[in-house]
Amino acid sequence: MPDHFSCPCCNPLIGDAYRLHHTEPALAPALALALVSQRDRMGMRALSGALLASGTAFSGASHTSSPVHTNDTMTRVFVGATVLSVDENFSVAEALAIRGERIVACGTRADVMAEAGPDAIVIDAKGKTILPGFIEPHMHFLPIATLGQWEDVGASRFADIPAALSNLRKHTQAKKAGEWILARQIDPSLQAGIDGLNADALDGVSADNPVLVLNASLHFGYCNTKALELAGITRDTPDPAGAAFVRRADGTPNGVLKGGAALMAVFKVVDAMADLNLVEAALGVCAKANAVGVTTFCDQGTGAFGGRGDLAVYKQVAASGRMTARLRYSLFDTSADAWDDMGIAFGQGDALIRATGWKIVSDGSNQGLTGYQREPYLNSDETGLPYVEADALKEKIEKRLRAGWQVVIHGNGDRAIDIILDAFEQAKARGASLEKRPRIEHCSILHDDQIARIKALGISPSFLIGHVYYWGQAFRDEIFGAEKAALLDRTASCEKAGIVWTLHSDDSVTEMGPLRCIHNAVTRQMWREPESTLAPEECVSVEAAIRAMTRDAAWQCHSEHEVGSLEPGKFADFVILPVDPRKVDPLTLKDIAVEETWMNGAKVYARGA
Repeated sequence: MPDHFSCPCCNPLIGDAYRLHHTEPALAPALALALVSQRDRMGMRALSGALLASGTAFSGASHTSSPVHTNDTMTRVFVGATVLSVDENFSVAEALAIRGERIVACGTRADVMAEAGPDAIVIDAKGKTILPGFIEPHMHFLPIATLGQWEDVGASRFADIPAALSNLRKHTQAKKAGEWILARQIDPSLQAGIDGLNADALDGVSADNPVLVLNASLHFGYCNTKALELAGITRDTPDPAGAAFVRRADGTPNGVLKGGAALMAVFKVVDAMADLNLVEAALGVCAKANAVGVTTFCDQGTGAFGGRGDLAVYKQVAASGRMTARLRYSLFDTSADAWDDMGIAFGQGDALIRATGWKIVSDGSNQGLTGYQREPYLNSDETGLPYVEADALKEKIEKRLRAGWQVVIHGNGDRAIDIILDAFEQAKARGASLEKRPRIEHCSILHDDQIARIKALGISPSFLIGHVYYWGQAFRDEIFGAEKAALLDRTASCEKAGIVWTLHSDDSVTEMGPLRCIHNAVTRQMWREPESTLAPEECVSVEAAIRAMTRDAAWQCHSEHEVGSLEPGKFADFVILPVDPRKVDPLTLKDIAVEETWMNGAKVYARGA
């Protein structure tokens, strides 16, 4: 089965980083930095060193973070709206008042106007709906910034591969001979219309320009003949360890790059990446988030690609004064020694950027047959594999719990989740505190017994709900079979059990889009089979899905005191929608376009502006 989709956390680059961390630690930083340009790596290392030397690298709330702000303390009152406060009772209000960066009132028009005072600016929302700013609890900030500069030729834009390649040919016309054509997100498992995506197909895009296209999984890449020539890959080039240059019958490479080391053999000669301004690219990610209503996001893998240099970039982005989304982040465990040396602790930072989690990847990808399962995959003897052995995982989890961290564990397969729960139970039995709201990321396959254990431990799952929408059919027909596929992303069962759960995109796996995530959880519609639903008993209400992407996501990211609901004293982070999502055909939820996004009392996005 093709390994066609996966989380950035469990792609081969990260798996190799885990292995190198234990076998060749001197090589691990080089691998972790592989997706960052040479110039930026040098700058990040220099800045990181300076921060370390001065002792100011996010050492508590004293560092300077400068979000976008209103530059005044004027009171603004939004009236004529349906205001979904998403407070504890999911109260519906008539008006919302903000002053400067904070919310001052939310309730009836009369009460809000009285609180706002006679000098308030009144804004007629004209029947639109106001909600708290959406919170994306699991994405990958700097990898998106880096690869986001590449052309998106994925399934969300092009239904078939010929259309994607036609788009690339148009880009070639604006390129000089020899300039790279770089693209991402292509997925032959979802985009039909071609027998094989290889050098022959990409030579049709350009024979004079090198072309490199990344599979959505980051496990595979595809390049043309010119790119192979520049990389020096020939019939006589041996396959790298743990990877392969797929070959024709005569032994010549056919342009398919399988595995991280094969990808890097081409990536290292892409000189176009040398001019990337990573700070500006990161600010672009904030703008991308604002366009879909996101005002806070959580990076679940800080250091996975850039090591400690990631924090230096965060510092620069904050210092720009142009950051339009709040960042929470989890430190990636493969850089544990660096984080310990820097003395970073839970809660360091401020309202704009704050450390909250410690991230450990326990297994791989269900789609790649590396998610660790109780039973073999459909029509296979494979049960996947653990990235961290059970005893080592227990040790890591207990150590970080005792250090006061929110421990965040990537777990896809049901056997992996068994081992994760065993580890938390042992840590608790030994006296380690679970009060920091431990999380299981993706938490893809859940049995009833596991849901009961999650409830007893107070663990909070975050579901990559795009599994259901984009790949539900593949889970049912190719990966697990119908019975086990019905255990995917069990939002309704967790809701019934009283477990706090959230939804996420895992961007760049699926694009940030809270309304799309809400649609996926409410309908469990499948993209390739829209007339069908996957496990309809797991559908949730619109209100529950909204809460998962606002109030509960704020709680999960230790930010419920400042964002996640429209309550006095919290930051004025909110979105304006043209309709009330509770009152539309659920199948159209993903099509609702955000009208405006406000963060810190300032309008940071307006549709059509």
